[in-house]
Amino acid sequence: MAGNSFGQLFRITTFGESHGEAIGVIIDGCPAGLSVDLDYIQGELDKRKPGQSKITTQRKESDTFKILSGTFEGKTTGTPIMMLIPNEDQRSKDYGHNVDVFRPSHADYTYFTKYGIRDHRGGGRSSARETAARVAAGALAKLLLKTQGIDIVAHVSSVGRIDAPNVFISDAEQFIAEREKNIVRCADPATAEEMIEFIDSVRKDGDTVGGKVSCYIKNCPVGLGDPVFDKLHADLGKAMLSINAVHGFEFGSGFSGSEMRGSEHNDIFIKNADGEVATRTNFSGGIQGGISNGMPIEFKVAFKPVATIMHNQQTVNSEGNSAEISGKGRHDPCVVPRAVPIVEAMAALVIADHWLRNKTVRLD
Repeated sequence: MAGNSFGQLFRITTFGESHGEAIGVIIDGCPAGLSVDLDYIQGELDKRKPGQSKITTQRKESDTFKILSGTFEGKTTGTPIMMLIPNEDQRSKDYGHNVDVFRPSHADYTYFTKYGIRDHRGGGRSSARETAARVAAGALAKLLLKTQGIDIVAHVSSVGRIDAPNVFISDAEQFIAEREKNIVRCADPATAEEMIEFIDSVRKDGDTVGGKVSCYIKNCPVGLGDPVFDKLHADLGKAMLSINAVHGFEFGSGFSGSEMRGSEHNDIFIKNADGEVATRTNFSGGIQGGISNGMPIEFKVAFKPVATIMHNQQTVNSEGNSAEISGKGRHDPCVVPRAVPIVEAMAALVIADHWLRNKTVRLD
């Protein structure tokens, strides 16, 4: 199956299925000499793992990873790095009812039609379980970016129609600490409580709800991104839209920018207190002409409601005949709390790749 690799110089390939023995990732292109903080990588995986709270799936996975190659005495060697994450809590029997029927809004029908075979146990490669491998690779990319002072932080900015106010980020670590004080991972405490109550009520109804994750990249240098098809926002968009359940991506002013006049939307250049070129506003979201301009990169990612609901639904079977399916198994009533580290990871992979690529464009 094609499409399992991402990136050019900092390149990852993920492997494994939801109900197989393990999932994992091979990272190629990570520079030698990077200190590998195992606790940090595990901490990122812990933020994504299932079974964290009453508003997430109750599948129990420790997501304890192993590095099988590419490091020596705690540092990267410049050779391919393989990370393995064993699956520990598969309950394949939960999917016995849908061997021959297609779950609404899942990848069952499209996978079966394309390949002529599908893994009905949680969707196989189409399962969001695959994103654990991305988070592991993204954690390594974040460690690389931290050596350059680049920080990537995200939080849940909306659930359903509940929107958090814009949060000012002065310190990345403080922002993350505030976000991690609540199970929905919203950096605004008052909004977080409202979101949690709403998600729990939706869960009790046997239903699901969507939401948005806002992401901020701080201290990104000027110059990342390439014309014409590898614009930085284009690669960020592809990265985000490759995440399960993502239905929308916007950067900077996004869709609201289409309602503004140019005189309102233009980011006026100024010289900041440090004597550097900056912009008075940031409607461009830190990217102009597809290239980072030194301002914070800001974007939002919209997630649809989880497709598995605890209600009977009409569908068709593999023969094309009408059928009914009931929701079973362990599923998130709202995916966005666990999606925060996935969004950060994919952003880190894009920025790390473009940072390495940018080192090759000029003789000086």
